[in-house]
Amino acid sequence: MSTPESADHLYVRESVDLERLIRRIEGGKRVALDIEADSLHSYTEKVCLIQLSVGGRDFVVDPLSELDFSALVKALAEKPLIAHGGDYDLRMLRAWQGFRPSDEVFDTMIAAQLLGIEQIGLAALVEKFLDVAMTKDSQKSDWSRRPLSEKQLRYAANDTRHLEELAECLHGELLERGRVEWHRESCAAMVEATGRDRQRDSREAWRTKGAGRLTPRQLAYLREAWGWREERARRADRPTFKVLGNRQLLELVLWAESHPDEGLEQGPKLPRDIVGSRRRALKHALDRAAAMTPAEWPERIRTPREHPPPMDQREVDALRGECAGIAEALEIAPSTLAPKAALEAIVQQRPRTLDEVMASGGLLRWQAELVRPAVERALHGTSGDTASSA
Repeated sequence: MSTPESADHLYVRESVDLERLIRRIEGGKRVALDIEADSLHSYTEKVCLIQLSVGGRDFVVDPLSELDFSALVKALAEKPLIAHGGDYDLRMLRAWQGFRPSDEVFDTMIAAQLLGIEQIGLAALVEKFLDVAMTKDSQKSDWSRRPLSEKQLRYAANDTRHLEELAECLHGELLERGRVEWHRESCAAMVEATGRDRQRDSREAWRTKGAGRLTPRQLAYLREAWGWREERARRADRPTFKVLGNRQLLELVLWAESHPDEGLEQGPKLPRDIVGSRRRALKHALDRAAAMTPAEWPERIRTPREHPPPMDQREVDALRGECAGIAEALEIAPSTLAPKAALEAIVQQRPRTLDEVMASGGLLRWQAELVRPAVERALHGTSGDTASSA
């Protein structure tokens, strides 16, 4: 049986509607895509809704329904896509069903950055280019809960409804300013990056932001308290920040390490639900850290940023100044042209050719072509015209 169709969208949770959507995608030119996940509400985030607009119709797909989505994934992979900040969407869809686009992706957020637009959120862009106000009243919904209200579904459908028209406006601006190839290369790099797994040692996951400032003994407390938080979050299926935020965690660790014999009631204020067995389990975790010998303490890890290769700060400043001037002339943010870390790496490695500038700074070709003359002037004392070719 088909789901009753809203005037605004079709909510896809029955096989007949899924088949209808797939036919629409197969006959369409390109598809606007967005997702809703539950990272604000669950321990392990998952794709909870997939919003698609194609051929003048809006669809909200329920991936939590018991349907076979393999044909949908295949149809989507073969079409050009439009997304806004699509890196997250693509990573989540890859984790969900192994989805990988085989055609181009037009990212409206990247386009806005390359045009030097300051307010790059979707709502701001839609209002700027299309004179349409988008509501944000369901932005922090728990999308994993069912049933979803009609208000939530309308909000979700709205996220892709205007993407194709917005993409056309932005493409026109990129074309006028000669930046279409910049955008194509940037989008392709984003898509490629979303196909790679982020490397992180799960054994070191407890090293939260700020851990680098802690002593080995304090790190022992952090590791045990972090483990308690993970277990509590997993059992309750809640995000870890809703159990205990990182700032609270570090505050607790510093206090506990300096007050090993005192009860938790004497320490920093804890969330109201950390009582009874939960509080006792937390205290046991901290007591385990207190009982450890120095041989059991974790080692401090010095990252390359803490001990960077020698470089002349004057050259860094000179290169940043040159690039800031280029960015200002292009009316884009300096970080869009080249991030600070890229420029520091370039100073350390002192490249000469275009390929070397790309490799040393991790830059795209369009970025390296713009930055290379600045590298010649700042690091090699030439005008940039006599640099070796790639």
